[in-house]
Formats: sequence, C-alpha cells, structure tokens
Amino acid sequence: MTKHELPCASLIPEDRFGPAPRRATRQVRIGNVVVGGDAPVVVQSMTNTDTADVAATTKQVAELWRAGSEMVRITVNTPEAASAVPKIVDRLLMMGVEVPIIGDFHYNGHQLLANEPACAEALAKYRINPGNVGFGKKKDLQFAQLIEFAIKYGKPVRIGANWGSLDQALATQLMDENHLRAEPWEAARVLREALIRSALDSAHRALEIGLPADRIVLSCKVSGVQELISVYRDLATRSDFALHLGLTEAGIGSKGIVASCAALGVLLQQGIGDTIRISLTPEPGAPRTHEVVVAQELLQTMGLRAFTPMVTACPGCGRTTSEFFQELAKTVQEHVRAKMPEWKIKHPGAENLTLAVMGCVVNGPGESRHANIGISLPGTGEAPAAPVFIDGEKKVTLRGENIAREFVAIIDDYVERKYDRPVEAG
Repeated sequence: MTKHELPCASLIPEDRFGPAPRRATRQVRIGNVVVGGDAPVVVQSMTNTDTADVAATTKQVAELWRAGSEMVRITVNTPEAASAVPKIVDRLLMMGVEVPIIGDFHYNGHQLLANEPACAEALAKYRINPGNVGFGKKKDLQFAQLIEFAIKYGKPVRIGANWGSLDQALATQLMDENHLRAEPWEAARVLREALIRSALDSAHRALEIGLPADRIVLSCKVSGVQELISVYRDLATRSDFALHLGLTEAGIGSKGIVASCAALGVLLQQGIGDTIRISLTPEPGAPRTHEVVVAQELLQTMGLRAFTPMVTACPGCGRTTSEFFQELAKTVQEHVRAKMPEWKIKHPGAENLTLAVMGCVVNGPGESRHANIGISLPGTGEAPAAPVFIDGEKKVTLRGENIAREFVAIIDDYVERKYDRPVEAG
C-alpha cells in the first residue's frame, strides 16, 4: 500500500455511543478568537451582501455578530469588494463590533491582495479554495502568492476544498492510479480521497513556502451527510490541523437544519471540529442570522457551549388543547435571547440558565423541578393555576391573565440575583 492508499473511513461511524475524547488539534489565533486545541468550538457565518456595498455589508456583519457569530466571512471577488474591506472593518470597529473578518477568495485572490494591500492587512484570515486558486501551470504560482501574502501580513489561512469545485487534475490523477490497483476503489471513494488530498497537499505546500502550521485551518466540504462524516473522520486521522465543519449547501428550512445537525452532531460528538458554519439557504424574508442561532443551539443542546438560556417545552397533546403554553414558550425564548447581549456583560453565567414551560400536570411539575425555573400550566380540565418552581422548589402559583408577564419578571429577577457581577474595587 502506498502513502496515497490510506483506507477511507466507513460511511457509518463505529463509535456511535458516548463521547470520544476531543482530538488534539493545533491552536490558531484568528483576530481576537482562538480556535483548535482545547478552545471551545467557534461559530462562524457568512454575509450574502455585495461586499462592495459598504453600508449593507457592515450592517449585516454587525447583525450576525450581535446574534452570536464569532467570525464572519465575506466575499472578496472584485477590486471594488477588496477596496471596501478596510472601510467595512473600520466602520465595525467604530460601532464596537470586534469580530474577525475572513476574506473568501476564488480565482483572482492573488491579484486582489497585490493591488489592495489595505485589504490584505484588514482581514483576519484568508480562505483559499485549492480547486480554483488557479489552473494548469498558474495554479502553484498563484497559490504560493496567496500564501506569501498571508506570511507577509501574519494572517492565518483556511484551505477549503469543496466537492463542487474539486481540483480536476488531482481527481483525474487519482482515478488513473485507481485503475492500476488490484482491487480498485469505488469512484465515490476515490473522489473523497481527492478532496482530502487536495486539502492536505495544499497545506503541506503552504508549510514548505513558510506558513506556520498554527496558521492553517482545513475544511473539506460536501453536501451529503454521510459523505461529510466519512471525509472528516478520515481527515481527522491524517493531520492535526484545526478543522472547520459544515455542509457546503445544507438546503432550505427544516431540511437544511436537520442535515447540518445530523452531520455535525456526529462529528462533534467524536471530538472532530474546531469551527462550524450552518450553511442554510435563507427562506424569503428570513434573517441571515438564523444560521447563527441554529449553530448555537446545536452546540448548546450537545452540551459543548452555552450561549443563551434554553427553554424546555412539551410538544402538546389532547390534555393541552389551549395554545397558551406554546405562546408562553415562544415569549420566554424570545425574551431571554433578546436580553442575552445585556446579560452577557452584566450577568455572566446567565447563558447556563435552564427554563421549562410545561402544558399540563402529567410531566409539568417534574420537568419544572429539573429546571432552574419552570412553570406547569393548567391543561384541559385542570384547575386554572400555574405553579412556578425555582431550583426544584415550588415558590409561587400564578393565576389570571398576566401569567406571561409575571413569569418573565420572575426570570429577570432570578438572573439579577443569581448572576449578579460583583462590583470591582476601585
């Protein structure tokens, strides 16, 4: 077996039960954010504005940051976009938005960085796709130019191979080698190997040029859940570079959410992945920030991070014919998410708060006792009373038309008391 004939991971993970120790990766500093090693998994997003539109792009980056995105990638595809980058970064800093901005380069990145040194300086990281950095004899030269800019300006690089823009020369080479095997691989396996090799070979070339290993992040994105799991499990065994996870095109609505969570959940449970992005197709009129919320909720429900208090709520049944408990659960979730930017500063730790909004007497009191604060609303035919439990003990019973307002006030009071930041001595 040659060094290029490493066995590919099976499509179905073997260790499906229980968390595996997190794989050690190199730490990479990206602006004010550290990824890899024992650092928390970081949430990333991407704008869909025309980067040359400074006002629109600045606005969307700020919205993504306020929603919880810890890094934001923007398209840099034209001279106008490249010249806009430093203006965008300056405006964000004036607004108090200190979020690393990542430049996404395809085809002409070497030219844009050469012509716009202020752009090269302002970006916190460069994303390079080895499948379209250049073609033929120009490929190696243009890739080297991009890496040399990263070295000159002290920037990390994500080498992001993609199923949709795979290095065709490498794919053809590996297909030819496959024909010579005594037992040829299936075509899909060869293409997965080409994707992984594209990232790894490019990373080793970057090292040869002089980019330190602690400035390299890798990604190998595909659109299929099982393919993504297979590719990253294999990639994780073959390098110690920090890894960025995400389906390249997850899809729209519930399909995109389910696909992303299914794939990333398996990998994160196995300790694979240092940054994530949920690449949702926005529904018409939906905010771009939705992908950030999904990423946060994935990490929080897995117990890997805490971003905002999470609400446990029952699904409803024939005992809960009123919609009041659904409305209250929505009100509470929206309230705590809106308050979190303030609580993050004044009441650190409030993101770990657990809440329960239950609809009847069957599981209501029990679930409410498990949460920091829980309410058990009356189901159909039950007495019109809603006991509230705080840290496992029944504290008050709410009645009447102001239950929602009173319950939210109880939450706010609890946060003020339990997560009060001590006044520092002057």
